[in-house]
Amino acid sequence: CQRGSMPSDAAFFIECALERRRTVQMVVVLSGPIPAVRFITMSSTATPLITALQQEQSGILAAWLQELQQSSGSLRGRVSKDELAQRAREMFEQLVLSVSADAEGRTVAEFASLDRFFDDFARDRVLQGFNAQETAMFVLSLKRPVFTRLQERAGADAASIGSSLWDATQLIDTLALRCVSAFQRMREAVIERQQQELLELSTPVVKLWDGVLALPIIGTLDSARTQTMMEALLTRIADTGSAIAIIDITGVPTVDTLVAQHLIKTVTAIRLMGAECIISGVRPQIAQTIVHLGVDLGKVTTKANLADALSLALARIGMTVVKTTRGA
Repeated sequence: CQRGSMPSDAAFFIECALERRRTVQMVVVLSGPIPAVRFITMSSTATPLITALQQEQSGILAAWLQELQQSSGSLRGRVSKDELAQRAREMFEQLVLSVSADAEGRTVAEFASLDRFFDDFARDRVLQGFNAQETAMFVLSLKRPVFTRLQERAGADAASIGSSLWDATQLIDTLALRCVSAFQRMREAVIERQQQELLELSTPVVKLWDGVLALPIIGTLDSARTQTMMEALLTRIADTGSAIAIIDITGVPTVDTLVAQHLIKTVTAIRLMGAECIISGVRPQIAQTIVHLGVDLGKVTTKANLADALSLALARIGMTVVKTTRGA
């Protein structure tokens, strides 16, 4: 930040603060989790900031909405102007209520109500497809309107405007970081829920015949997926009273020691339910791998493909498939 041709010291402080804002915008999305502090205490010179927030609410809010609309050109279609304005009003009202002066004249910002707002706001932003930078910009765009009002109220008092700008910067930067932290938590929660839903969809238990169930597995087996697969299969066995369950591993790319152990655990659980388990889809490469690993599958019934496994299952329950002449 260089003084250059700035018309006044106050304007110089404004430009420096705005330059710092641009720097914060670049690094805020890289910040980690925010400590669970419930308030911050700023300098005893922050009274002008409190007064400006309380007395200039309508002007600051109007300028902030203009900033948001100007910076949201690429966000059209994801959120309406009315919704954006409503969110801005909610946050500004919470901010004014949260900022007060303590007995020594220092500014104290309580974050309890603001954190609740950020949680709700971040949840909507995640579902609407915004990223962390766009979410942080919602808060950071409040700086220019606040800085402008502080400059107007301070006049030519450069020392006063400099201190007030620092207090405003500290407050708004902290709010932006807490907003991004809430966004990260909500996004992780959505990702975790989607992973769980995909996990459940990736373990479909199919009824092939009365008393015969099949579970086709596609992809790699891990502990979490094995647990979900086992629960789904055991539940269907209990619900249908099936005597045989076929686990088809044709879609499993490789079988290592861990995958083999997961399969053995599943077979054991099925036997404890009083049913029989057949593993199908054992290709030559998988058979060689199992032998080289020294995994004992001697007590597990295996077949090369699903058709052979189904034929064996039907024989075990006393059913036979008879070929008939077409049209007979």
